Amino acid sequence: MLKSYSLKDLTESEIDQLVARNTDDTNAIQDTVLQIIDQVRDQGDRALIELARKFDCVELSELFLGKDEIADLASTITRDQQRALEIAFQNIHKFHSTQLRKERTVETMPGVKCWREVRPIEKVGLYIPGGSAVLPSTLLMLGVPARIAGCKEIIVCSPPQKSGKINGFVAYCLQLLKIEKIYLVGGSQAIAAMAFGTNTIPKVDKIFGPGNQFVTKAKSIIQSISSVSIDMPAGPSEVLVIADESATPSFVAADLLAQAEHGPDSQAVLVASSEKIILQVNQEVERQLEILPRAEIARMAIANSYAVLVSDLKEGLQFSNKYAPEHLILETDEWQSITHLIVNAGSVFLGHLTPESAGDYASGTNHTLPTSGYARSYSGVSVDSFVKKITFQHINKQGLEQLGSTVETLAELEGLHAHKNAISIRK
Repeated sequence: MLKSYSLKDLTESEIDQLVARNTDDTNAIQDTVLQIIDQVRDQGDRALIELARKFDCVELSELFLGKDEIADLASTITRDQQRALEIAFQNIHKFHSTQLRKERTVETMPGVKCWREVRPIEKVGLYIPGGSAVLPSTLLMLGVPARIAGCKEIIVCSPPQKSGKINGFVAYCLQLLKIEKIYLVGGSQAIAAMAFGTNTIPKVDKIFGPGNQFVTKAKSIIQSISSVSIDMPAGPSEVLVIADESATPSFVAADLLAQAEHGPDSQAVLVASSEKIILQVNQEVERQLEILPRAEIARMAIANSYAVLVSDLKEGLQFSNKYAPEHLILETDEWQSITHLIVNAGSVFLGHLTPESAGDYASGTNHTLPTSGYARSYSGVSVDSFVKKITFQHINKQGLEQLGSTVETLAELEGLHAHKNAISIRK
């Protein structure tokens, strides 16, 4: 059952404490991750094999699967399953293909032309979680925009299963993406391997993908100690549902549990405009938990979750903006009148028939999104995440005459006379 709070009874500091999640107050996670990063940086492949034995309980003779092994595994899934992955691939590709646009050239002054051109990031690393649930959808969400962007090298890491391989669904996605190798490495060690490179795993320029708190911490540390960048802090999954009297309690409960089953550190928050809704949703949560195969995991996440009573939808969105959810669902007939109030959210699902799971798999939008409040400053993954935009400019004689004196004056007032001379010498 969700713990329940009334927003009017909470102080600002209590609200701040309520919206905080996945904190590492004792630095226990950071200390563990730093040890793993150092081990991988110093020992390379040997460390990865040892850590697979320790964390994945798998004895690996090789750290990757090649094209033939991928094809064999892909052939083990049914045609219906293949078709579902193909439809997801097509929808994700259709949505993301509109994001690669050529910008126009701007003449800022006569004879001064400026523009930007898109270039793909050459080497990207994709981390595909594989703990209690293996996520082929994440491979599509990352691989499709990387392909559209034109990245030359796509490195994929995912934890090995008990068989020492991957499942057929991930393998089939690799085929759809024309990726011929996958590295059998998970957790913080996968992030470290892609950041520094080993004898087997190439070093990349940018790392993408969600994960648990250890993976998220590894990404943030790697960005601070190396030249490798990351997509965003994307950690344990979370959802915030805003519901009023028009909501169907069973729908709301199903959406909360859809996030809760990701893992015990996931969070599902209900923001409701009446106590009756909270009571009905709690009853539905208990009923639906009884038939979920991952009920034990979902129960732990629900214990880490809560409900908030607000006076109306506007107040609900004010709380949501403070929480800055990865996923925001508006289960109300009035969603069209309040979307303009949304300031902080990773991805938004509108109305009663738009479950978050549609976006997780196949509607087309990307499900790799900022968590833990980072939706205040980060966007979800897109084609833009896989490219750089380089600025260009060209100045002709007329442009130099138009702009030159302005640059000379500004350089002089800053005391940078060599800057001024670079203009003056050309006049």
